[in-house]
Amino acid sequence: MSPFDQHDADCRCEWGVPGLDSLAPAAVVIVVDVLSFSTCVDVAVGRGAAILPYPWNDASAADFAAAHHAVLAGPRRAAGYSLSPGSFVDASAGLRCVLPSPNGATLAVRAAATGATVLAGCLRNAAAVATAARERGATFNVCPAGERWPDGSLRVAIEDWLAAGAILRALPGRKSAEATLAIAAFESGQHSIQALLAASSSGRELIARGFGSDVELAAQVDVSNHAARLEEGAFIKLCGPAVQPRATGGFKECERPRASAGG
Repeated sequence: MSPFDQHDADCRCEWGVPGLDSLAPAAVVIVVDVLSFSTCVDVAVGRGAAILPYPWNDASAADFAAAHHAVLAGPRRAAGYSLSPGSFVDASAGLRCVLPSPNGATLAVRAAATGATVLAGCLRNAAAVATAARERGATFNVCPAGERWPDGSLRVAIEDWLAAGAILRALPGRKSAEATLAIAAFESGQHSIQALLAASSSGRELIARGFGSDVELAAQVDVSNHAARLEEGAFIKLCGPAVQPRATGGFKECERPRASAGG
């Protein structure tokens, strides 16, 4: 046992890949990257698309996309799909898109290697993800991805802390100290999420680059009644009824997206 593994709690919370690696094994890992990977996943799967996470700046991404009958997301300012959640608002049902990112996608790939059920969580689907997680296990590692400083080190991102808290408060069982503080952060800020994200470092950066609408999309809380599960390398939609934070039951895998004509 390690002092960092939070093994005596059912609900745990730690940052990024190093944090995930430090935690005791769990039945469910929830990857939280609000700006923007997890929000992209939520919007895309809600349209019937599938998102294939891939490590950032990996030259093999194009070959991976071709081998998996998928399109490869491009830079945020380019036409087509990207790490802008708004680029998936009109995604076609059946789309398969490889979406590399330095934080959420990289963390999702690492989480898949643990053998746990992997879900993508954000503010938009917090209650739905918690419901899906409860149906799939009794121990939960909720991992906010954070962002990167210019030197590549992890930057704590409040949007991920808030979303982690929103998810954790709807999960059953004993909470670690880290999970308890994430819940407290969300409960303190839940009535001003839009303003907090717009004023955060991550939000200000995106607004300055002309992506304020992405911040608005990402700051919507519990507007999605579906969750997204990583299955055979792709996040796909888990269907369920409209949920409240303590609703139970009803999530199942939807029809698997097929390769789109463009991919």
